[in-house]
Amino acid sequence: MASPPEKPLENPPRKSGWSWFTSFEYNKENDKPGDARNVLLVVAALITAVTFQAGVNPPGGVWQDDGNGHTAGRAIYATHKGPFYVFLISNTLALSSSIFIIVMLTHRFPFHFEVMIATLSMIVTYGSAVFAVTPNESVKFRYILFTAALPYVLRFFYQMCRKYKHCVRLLRSCQNPCSGCA
Repeated sequence: MASPPEKPLENPPRKSGWSWFTSFEYNKENDKPGDARNVLLVVAALITAVTFQAGVNPPGGVWQDDGNGHTAGRAIYATHKGPFYVFLISNTLALSSSIFIIVMLTHRFPFHFEVMIATLSMIVTYGSAVFAVTPNESVKFRYILFTAALPYVLRFFYQMCRKYKHCVRLLRSCQNPCSGCA
């Protein structure tokens, strides 16, 4: 008698050996989406808090007095223009991305409007604090504004590409778009 054909494995076997990292990966079968959302909210909130604090109180602090070419209240780190620029752009990108994650994960939750107001207020506070401690000559502020908007713009373009991908495929497959091949 012939034996029935074996059913293919749904998940291919992993490499031999155990990795501690793989035990923490998201597993659709065992992990609930709500739990994953909660973990992401906690991580995003921690990143938001750390980056906000770093922007409001930059590394090295601020000058306490005027003199020797510096102004009181300006970031000491800003005397190193290149590294300070990298810090400011990276910190702003991290803050903006984490706030974006918080807003997206709390969409259609109770008090979402209040969350939006709080995050908008936090972004304005961050921006005013950064502008207050950054010497005007060390940073072009349009780059900081572009960096803050980058996560939102990238998500918008990603969503548009996903939404209209089928339209692009249809146009490419159609030899003559005017012939009504839709």
